[in-house]
This record gives sequence, structure tokens and C-alpha cells, in this order.
Amino acid sequence: MNQTLKLTAPYITLGQLLKNVDVVSSGGQAKWYLKDHQVLLNGQPEQRRGKKLYPADRIQIAEVGTIILTKVETDQK
Repeated sequence: MNQTLKLTAPYITLGQLLKNVDVVSSGGQAKWYLKDHQVLLNGQPEQRRGKKLYPADRIQIAEVGTIILTKVETDQK
């Protein structure tokens, strides 16, 4: 399943992303989850829960699907 996550901040950490998509409920669980499950960031394995993720990054999580990050558009002038 593919889903899009809109960022309101410049970046999100991998641990925060895992919490936002309800894969884990805490940062400690994210650490253990990343040790036991393969997560790909732009096609490359990633195990650091503090890794910063930016708009246009593609995260693939086994049994969850692909998450594409985008930036929230604002109309500030």
C-alpha cells in the first residue's frame, strides 16, 4: 500500500515516522523494530531511528507499504 505523509516541519525522524504510521508506539520500540525489520530509505537499508527524512524521500516498510514524504504547501506571501 502506498501512502503520502505531508510534513509541516522541514524534516521528520525515522522514529517519528514509524510512530505516525502506527508501526510502533514509542521511540524505544522503534529502535527494536528497526533491528528486526527491514526498512528502506530511497532503496537503501536504514536502521537509525534518528535519521532525518525530508520531502521527496521514499520509505518502504515491510508489511506496511511505501510512504512518500511531501511538504505542506502554504500560501504565505
